[in-house]
Amino acid sequence: MNSIIRTLSISALGLMLMSCAACSLFSGSEPIPTPEPVQIVPDITPSQGTITMQYEWRYEGRDWEWTLPIPQSLYDYYESRPRASTEDYSIYVTHPEDDSYIETLVGKIDEAAADAGFDQTETVNFAVSFVQSLPYTADSVTTSYDEYPRYPIETLVDNGGDCEDTSILMAALLTEMGYSVILLSFTKHMAAGVAGVEGTSGTYWDHDGGKYYYLESTGERWEIGELPAEYTGESAYIYDIKPTPILTHDWEASTSWFNKLDMTVTVENLGTATAYDVYIYAAFDAGGDMVWNPEESQSFDLAPDQSITISMQLNVPKSEYTRIIVQIVDDGYSADKSYSEWFDT
Repeated sequence: MNSIIRTLSISALGLMLMSCAACSLFSGSEPIPTPEPVQIVPDITPSQGTITMQYEWRYEGRDWEWTLPIPQSLYDYYESRPRASTEDYSIYVTHPEDDSYIETLVGKIDEAAADAGFDQTETVNFAVSFVQSLPYTADSVTTSYDEYPRYPIETLVDNGGDCEDTSILMAALLTEMGYSVILLSFTKHMAAGVAGVEGTSGTYWDHDGGKYYYLESTGERWEIGELPAEYTGESAYIYDIKPTPILTHDWEASTSWFNKLDMTVTVENLGTATAYDVYIYAAFDAGGDMVWNPEESQSFDLAPDQSITISMQLNVPKSEYTRIIVQIVDDGYSADKSYSEWFDT
C-alpha cells in the first residue's frame, strides 16, 4: 500500500485547523457527486528508428544468435510509464500494448524450435534458455531505485535485469506460447512456475488444481523443475498471470468556514483490469482503531489507465490531536491507503 506523508500541506493545514477550533461544528455533510473518470491516453507517439538488439547464447550444444528489431516508440512508452506501488508484478506481464511484439517473438521461438526438431519440453527450455542468457543487473546499479520492475520490452532493450525483470519476461513468453504460468515471490527472489508441459518432473507448487513446475530465470542451464539449493524449503507467494486493477491515489486538503475540511482526491488505475464499485473513505484518526467524522464518496468504476478526481468534505473534530486517513476501497478491501502527519485541531 501507498503511504503518503504530506509534510508541507498538512503543516499548513494544522495551523488552519487550529485557527478554526472555535467555529461551530456542523454534521451531516454530503460528498460532492462523483465526476466521470478521465482516460489517460497512452503516449505511444510514433518515433523514427528501431532499436536493433543482438543476442547470443548456447542451448543443446548449439550456439544461437538472434537479431531483434524493437520499435523505439514502444520502448519509450514503457520506460515512461509509472511504476505501481505493488508486489503483484503480473501487471507487467498482462499489459496489452506489447502483445503483438511478444506474439512475434514467440513465433520466432516456435519457428526455431521446429527447425531444430525440439519436442514440447525442449521448446519450453529453449525459450527459458534465451531469457537466462540475459545478464543479471541489479536495479540499484542500473537505475536510481532499489526496486524497479521492468516491462518485457524494457528487459529486452536493456539487455537484462534482476530476477523480477527476467521472470516477468519469461512469464510473458510462456503465456503467449499457451501455457498456464504463475509468478513465485520468495523473500529475496522471484521466479516463475509453468503447468501443462508433458513429461515434466522436479519441484512444483500445487495451485488451483494444477502442478506448476519451478522455472529459474537467472543464471544458465536451469531447466523446468530444477530449484536452486538456496530456495529449498522456502515458501513462496503465488501471483496468477491475469489482468488485475492496481489503484493508487493522491490528495490535497484545506479548511473552509464552519470547521469543514475540503478534500480533493485523485485515484488512478495503473493495473490491467477495470476496478468496479470503488469508493474513497476519509476520516480523522482517533487512535485505537477508532475514527472521527468518516465520509465515503459515491462508488465508481475505473478502467486501466483511467483517473478520477473527487471532492469531499469532512467535519473537523474540535480540540483533538489527530491525522487524516484516506483509503481507496475496492471490493471491500483497502487497495491503497495514506495518512497525513499528526496535528492539533
